[in-house]
Amino acid sequence: MLLSLHIRNFALVDELTVQFDRGFNILTGETGSGKSILLDAIDALLGGAVTARAIRTGSDRAVLEGVFQLSGSLLSGLADWLENNDIEATDELLCSREISRSGSGVRSRLRVNGTLLNRQTIGELRQQLIEITGQGETTQLASAVQQRILIDAYGDHLDCAQRVSASFAAWQEAEQRLQDKLRHQKQQAARVELLQMQLADLLAAELADPAELELLEQEHQTLNHTVDLQQQSYAVYQLLYQSDRGELAAADLLGKAEHLLSGMADLDPQIRAVFDLVSDSLAQAIDAGRSINKYGDRLEADPVRLEEVEDRLRLLKQLCRKYGSDLPDLIDRQQRLQTELLKLTSGGESIEALTAAVQSTMATLQSNCAALTLLRQQTADRLQKQLIAELQPLGMAKVKFEVALHPQAPSASGADEVSFLFSPNPGEPLHPLAEIASGGEMSRFLLALKACFSRVTGSSTMVFDEIDTGVSGKVTQAIADKLQQLAINRQILCVTHQPIMAAMADVHFHVRKEGSDRQGVERTVVRIERLASEQRRQEIAQLAGGHTAEESIAFADALISKAVQSKGAAVPPVKAGKGSGRGRRAVKSGDV
Repeated sequence: MLLSLHIRNFALVDELTVQFDRGFNILTGETGSGKSILLDAIDALLGGAVTARAIRTGSDRAVLEGVFQLSGSLLSGLADWLENNDIEATDELLCSREISRSGSGVRSRLRVNGTLLNRQTIGELRQQLIEITGQGETTQLASAVQQRILIDAYGDHLDCAQRVSASFAAWQEAEQRLQDKLRHQKQQAARVELLQMQLADLLAAELADPAELELLEQEHQTLNHTVDLQQQSYAVYQLLYQSDRGELAAADLLGKAEHLLSGMADLDPQIRAVFDLVSDSLAQAIDAGRSINKYGDRLEADPVRLEEVEDRLRLLKQLCRKYGSDLPDLIDRQQRLQTELLKLTSGGESIEALTAAVQSTMATLQSNCAALTLLRQQTADRLQKQLIAELQPLGMAKVKFEVALHPQAPSASGADEVSFLFSPNPGEPLHPLAEIASGGEMSRFLLALKACFSRVTGSSTMVFDEIDTGVSGKVTQAIADKLQQLAINRQILCVTHQPIMAAMADVHFHVRKEGSDRQGVERTVVRIERLASEQRRQEIAQLAGGHTAEESIAFADALISKAVQSKGAAVPPVKAGKGSGRGRRAVKSGDV
């Protein structure tokens, strides 16, 4: 139960505190007086979406605080949630939200008994504490999707619905893998053919040594100049070692020099160093001459080998040009092609295995859908009876209602399309609720539905924003009676413009706008006050006739007396008389 609500700098509210009671709490006031702001504040307090407009103009921060009383089944039902979020299980919860400007948006902090929580976690608490029925909910009620959600919520099909959703996701994943495999199979065939062709090119070339091209070019140059090299090597041999032209070779000259230096060294030891240099040079000249002679002897014109080298060079250069790379990269490419080809031709699941997986997951999905359909049929039968029983006192004595389940292809939400069929008048066939129900009928239907839900689940506090829209007279009285019945076991907060509804209230609040002057600036603020007996009498008269004339006061007295009788309460009668104004006390801070 919501014990109190404190609001600061939210929308048009500067600061106010409201103390709510058990039972039937009514809020009245002129159109646009700010009643919806209070409901918006309750919604925002428990994680509802907010924008920068929620913060009062001229302020940087709005603060909302609500105290909820926990007792009995509500406290025990929240025990696990409180423990999981490290919140002590007490008989009261202080929920707060601080909303501050952040650039063009807002930043907010939500706390429960001082513990900082995120919106998702607060949403779990909200489901237990409060249920807000807004003016637009009747429009949502016409949606087939919403009707299916309501059936599942009423029948508590959550576990079965989750199994359906999970099996649908598993089937989708299996189907996606199969389709990907089929699609890729065509692409792979072309890819495999290309890879095999490229790999055949490279394998036929027997690539192995990254330096082969460079070595072949060197060999080609040698083979192509064999005669020149033979002639030049022989000439070098003659110059170094032995000349056949009668000229002294380098070895001969160095030999003579060595002989002379040997004699000189005997006479002067300082010459020994020069002698050693010449002696070494002589040995090197002889070695060089012999080596170049052997090289020349080995050289031999080999046109066959030259042709082989030229053919190999052409092949390697052609491959390099074809694939736009050098020889080392071609060798790497060959390895990459082999790896990719192996992966494409031998890896992954087969079409048969993937098809079997699709069939298996579809069978599971169909089984889970069938189980959910059975639950929905059973729930539909139960809801039909209970909803008709709730609608009949609301001015629909001959109403007919049916929940129709139409088969559809299995999906994440099952294999049923849910449709609420409705006939408010005798002799008229059933039609979809959205096509036939008037605004007043939709309001009553929604209220009856909430009454049905309140028997199986629901929050300790129920909030209704003008649930009596589009109805009047006896129907309004029936709606008021229904809300009063709900208020026996739950706290009801209801915004209304109907005097009949207001008369049934256990507690009556009046909401109004007024001007305030702070530092020479006139501002509009929202005020709310709890009405005493006489004030309430004046307000109901105002709702009934738009003024507080004697006739309106008498009508208000009659409504209040009738409400007392219908609730079975015994209170002193209210003496009728002329109205003397609302007589409300001024509330400086907006506290109630």
